Amino acid sequence: MNVALGLKAHSGWAALVVIGVADGELEVIDRRRLDLVEEEWAKQPYHAAEQLEIKEARQVVKRGIRSAQKNAKRAVSDVLRRLEKNEHEVVGCAVLMGEPMPEWTVDQILAVHFRMHKAEGVLFREALASAARDCNLKVTEVPEKTLNDFAVQMLGKPIKKLNETVASLGKSVGAPWGKDQKEATLAAMIALNDK
Repeated sequence: MNVALGLKAHSGWAALVVIGVADGELEVIDRRRLDLVEEEWAKQPYHAAEQLEIKEARQVVKRGIRSAQKNAKRAVSDVLRRLEKNEHEVVGCAVLMGEPMPEWTVDQILAVHFRMHKAEGVLFREALASAARDCNLKVTEVPEKTLNDFAVQMLGKPIKKLNETVASLGKSVGAPWGKDQKEATLAAMIALNDK
């Protein structure tokens, strides 16, 4: 079966939903939480570096970014192995993305607390998108703030109909089926149809 991944990132983890089409109907193939950190501090590497001397702070941030990238690649690779083992063909991956970050240096980010939050918000999204590309997946970056409008545009259906489909998929698999899973599913639907 052709399947697509939908990913919604948080600090240190991501919600994953994999959907495919069987007999003309959408089906949830997999749904899980992907852990993207091994150590608690790595969820917020800029905050972990905030009180350190600048040279050490830069190193902590660098380690945190590398850790996020490594763990995202491992997580995506593990998902792909499971899907391939079950003879599914992954045709795409959608990652919910926020606004791009200005070209700030680590020093500039650490100088303003709001920038640290922004940088950490972007970090795991970008790590997931990069990991999917490294695994040779076609990546669709889906704007999280305008997800509904983007989905209507990409899928050519009214949002009410799309939400009904997402709700029906949720009923087919049961809890948990919260906002993260719903948004990841809508993103996966976009990736599945983004040819």
